[in-house]
Amino acid sequence: MGTPLHLAVALDGTGWHPASWREPLARPAETLTPRYWTDLVSQAERGLLDFVTIEDGLTLQSDHPFRPDDRADQVRGRLDAVLIASRVAPRTRHIGLVPTVVTTHTEPFHASKAIATLDYVSSGRVGVRVQVSSRRDAAAHFGRRELPEERAALTTELFAEATDYVEVLRRLWDSWEDDAEIRDVATGRFIDRNKLHYIDFEGATFSVKGPSITPRPPQGQPLVAALGHVDPAYQLIAGSTDVGFVTPHTADEVTALVDTIAALRPTNVPPVRVFADLVVFLEDTPDAARARRERLDDLAGTEYLSDAEIFAGTPAQLADLLQAWHSAGAAGFRLRPASLPHDLQQITDVLVPDLQRRGLFRETYEASTLRGLLGLTRPANRYSTV
Repeated sequence: MGTPLHLAVALDGTGWHPASWREPLARPAETLTPRYWTDLVSQAERGLLDFVTIEDGLTLQSDHPFRPDDRADQVRGRLDAVLIASRVAPRTRHIGLVPTVVTTHTEPFHASKAIATLDYVSSGRVGVRVQVSSRRDAAAHFGRRELPEERAALTTELFAEATDYVEVLRRLWDSWEDDAEIRDVATGRFIDRNKLHYIDFEGATFSVKGPSITPRPPQGQPLVAALGHVDPAYQLIAGSTDVGFVTPHTADEVTALVDTIAALRPTNVPPVRVFADLVVFLEDTPDAARARRERLDDLAGTEYLSDAEIFAGTPAQLADLLQAWHSAGAAGFRLRPASLPHDLQQITDVLVPDLQRRGLFRETYEASTLRGLLGLTRPANRYSTV
């Protein structure tokens, strides 16, 4: 028996392989329907997963990370991640929902009330994955800033901005004290105005006075997550988030990344829950998994590459890998199914029971909030003593 691990899945279109929409079980005609997303998240919930993340962006999907492409043989177009989560939330009961918000071109005041509202809709099962965008075509959609070609300095700038963004989110979530709403008909007092607070944030990009228009969310502070590949991202994860997604390729890299983030983490807050990302092709035999990957690559006309480790094998082999990386320091894993719904079903129906037999995964949902599932307490309000 080992220390239980946490498990999440990253949902995107018909799966992470660009040719996944051509699979027999794929539902490409339904990706813009509520039922599609509800079915996927409900499947993940049946597997007792901690949460799902929902990808989003401010440009059409592209094979190239920094510019558009002209391909017409891959999924293009998506729904808003926060609105997907708001539709799915009432149709699920336990699983966490973590939509993506791009910090580079959106306003933190708007995002704060959207995520706070979603926390109410879900009864405390929500987080937000913050993401930056250095693409110039994304900036052109908004017309408020021009991004330079030089990416090194830009990366540092964008992650500094994201750090301020998260600080604004957190202050706004705290800008109403928990007992600010009185709702006393007899005295005619609905709120205690002394328990609503200006946040008075001044940063390089944002100037936000507050308070929020939405009372403090059920979790107090919804979960904040981010994906990291470079030092500025690791600094954001360590200083501002509850969960960090990283992309190691070996157990030693897991340990190194966990140690890097821990060294940057302030000592007065709980440790970051570090999740290792993996793209997964899961079949009954290793040969079948490799064959599916090769077949999808042939359909796409190119080998599929990823920032994360790509695993092609059986669920039992994946369980071995997760166990080893968990021992190396990963608190959990965010699996990216290569094909939906096939690889998600392999995760929930085969991988999870194997992990349970090993004593590495829950047998039932043991908490009613996402923070609770991850062993995070409900934080005190920073303004309650003002």
